[in-house]
Amino acid sequence: MVALLLPSTIDYLVAYGALAKVGALTAGINPRYQPREQRSVLAVTQPDLLLTTAEVHASLVDELPADTPNPASEVLLTQVASGVDELLAELRVPNKSPAALPFDPDRKVALCFTSGSTGEPKGALFTNRQLEAIRQLDTGGAWGAGGHAIAPTEFAHVGFMTKWPWLLASGSTTHLQHRWRAERVLELLHTYRIPAVAGVVPQIALLLAHPSFDDYDFSAVTTIVAGAAASPPALVAEARERFGASYLIRYSSTESGGIGLGTAPDADEFETLHSIGRPRPGVDAEVRDDDGNPLPHGQIGELWLRSPAVMSEYWNDPEATADTLVDGWLRTGDLAQTSETGLFHLAGRVKEMFIRGGYNVYPMEVESVLCTHTGVAEVVVVPRPDPVMGEIGVAAVVPTDVDNPPDLKSLRDHGKSSLAAYKLPEALEIVAEYPRNANQKVDRRALQTMLNSQ
Repeated sequence: MVALLLPSTIDYLVAYGALAKVGALTAGINPRYQPREQRSVLAVTQPDLLLTTAEVHASLVDELPADTPNPASEVLLTQVASGVDELLAELRVPNKSPAALPFDPDRKVALCFTSGSTGEPKGALFTNRQLEAIRQLDTGGAWGAGGHAIAPTEFAHVGFMTKWPWLLASGSTTHLQHRWRAERVLELLHTYRIPAVAGVVPQIALLLAHPSFDDYDFSAVTTIVAGAAASPPALVAEARERFGASYLIRYSSTESGGIGLGTAPDADEFETLHSIGRPRPGVDAEVRDDDGNPLPHGQIGELWLRSPAVMSEYWNDPEATADTLVDGWLRTGDLAQTSETGLFHLAGRVKEMFIRGGYNVYPMEVESVLCTHTGVAEVVVVPRPDPVMGEIGVAAVVPTDVDNPPDLKSLRDHGKSSLAAYKLPEALEIVAEYPRNANQKVDRRALQTMLNSQ
């Protein structure tokens, strides 16, 4: 196994492709992780080789105890190349090419790490079999479609590691950025008349908020595809209006190979604004209780998925694998409920649920109602210990108008027609922004610690 701890440049792509060509397993490590997180991931992977830059390697070993071994058995250092001839020059063998490998559907290819939003990141393993399934499910097996696309995530992310093969097969031009920048994305959409805007939800919000947005022509844009976090209804409405395009919500996870559920291009207002849609073709989804039994419409339980794209295992973690992969199904750890029309609605993470006075409260269910308040740009609900109720909900709100934020009474009044009283927040904190992890998801544990320490 070789771990790649590199910025999202062509160096990463060449290294990943070369390693796959010789039959090596590549573990992608997000360069936005802090050194402690990087060391934790390396401890799980135990790679034979770590490929990184001198600067990153220095931060990895800095302040380690004297008896701590290097994060890998051998370390090769590379600097980001300024030209094609310099690409991983110290690793290349001139005028040589490896022998072609026979196709093996079970050959281990990619190790992608979870965001760590509910614990330490875990490595999801993908083989040729899953990568081909992802290509089929995402593109219908199309070859040579061409066109232009923008890479929205770090290359270590499942959204790139598992889809790079079909991006190559499509013959499309993928525009790379060392770091994602809203203005650069706007320029690329305008210049190359790219038809799809793809990204995580905070990126869509940053594009809309950029002061130069209205200086560009987005008449070629037909579709916005957003995932990795909940899309507030106000954001969906604004994005559809200003881009003049359909807004597709995608739900998936690292473990699912980035394949899961989604809203339809011609979805009505309710589906687009208040659901994660239906299972995509080739995917089965059910909401189940704690014993694994399917639940009827309207009841909240854990979302289970099944598809040929689901990971093989968690690397070096058989206990977590056995708990997560059950009889061919993936337990996502997300809470959801279904409506009679077959739509799925998220209610948060299993580990985010808290108990107020003996009643279960699901933060995302509460957030989905409070975010429709006109004074709320974003809202996250976290628990706070309470001597009487055990726990109460605290609403951390980013206001639409910083000079006139909503108060707790107006939030509760807004939510009381849709939510039971015990679900409504009993404290309010106005914040400018949320702490986020390396994958730009809200770090709820850090937020809870921050709010409860005030």
